[in-house]
Amino acid sequence: MHPMASPDGCPALVLNADFRPLSYYPLSLWSWQDAIKAVFMDRVNIVSEYDTVVRSPSFNMKLPSVVSLKTYIKPSRTPAFTRFNVFLRDRFSCQYCTSREDLTFDHVVPRSRGGLTTWENVVAACSPCNLRKGDKMPAAIEMFPTQKPYAPTVNDLHRNGKLFPPNYLHESWLDYLYWDSELEP
Repeated sequence: MHPMASPDGCPALVLNADFRPLSYYPLSLWSWQDAIKAVFMDRVNIVSEYDTVVRSPSFNMKLPSVVSLKTYIKPSRTPAFTRFNVFLRDRFSCQYCTSREDLTFDHVVPRSRGGLTTWENVVAACSPCNLRKGDKMPAAIEMFPTQKPYAPTVNDLHRNGKLFPPNYLHESWLDYLYWDSELEP
């Protein structure tokens, strides 16, 4: 990257103190402003830098491309039950027809029939399938999810997240991402 390139295109990959990304999906990134602030507050170590330089009257600094936290943050053992995490568990596809368009979520056992809003009863569904199923039981309309809904582990979500890499991966990040992937011979 050219030294005078816009800093807005220079997010920093954030690693935990053990050099693992804080999260894979969404990838743990900070804006260049947040990364520099963390450097000056002595909360991170700079691991790698862009060629892009920011200047002030009193100093010049290359923008960090990878930073590691100085204090280890213990990862959560159980993922939050969120719409995004349901979609991630279900690999961003309708669990009835596999479409990836117009996703929403469906209660397998409808709420009107006592179904709860839990990992074990909610699946990703496209709007047409969700409307077709309505408040009917799966057997009544012969619409069954392709996989039984379940409470995923953090590792399940990380594994699925790796199937959907961000649109932009800077080369300096690659040594820190997918560290547990099988190496090519």
